Amino acid sequence: MKVTVDQSTCIASGQCVLTTPEVFDQRDDDGIVVLVTADPPNSLTGEVHEAAALCPARAIQVAD
Repeated sequence: MKVTVDQSTCIASGQCVLTTPEVFDQRDDDGIVVLVTADPPNSLTGEVHEAAALCPARAIQVAD
């Protein structure tokens, strides 16, 4: 699985961080998404897909 984020699209809702903090974080100054790991373990597949689905800006892309 490969994860990418579009920081220019992110609206800093934080749903990704709440869902999968092992993969996503937020910048302190503006809350924009930061990718902790672009290649998370398979054990987090469900959570990463959920984070992408919950993102209101659709700023997260997941390729299996």
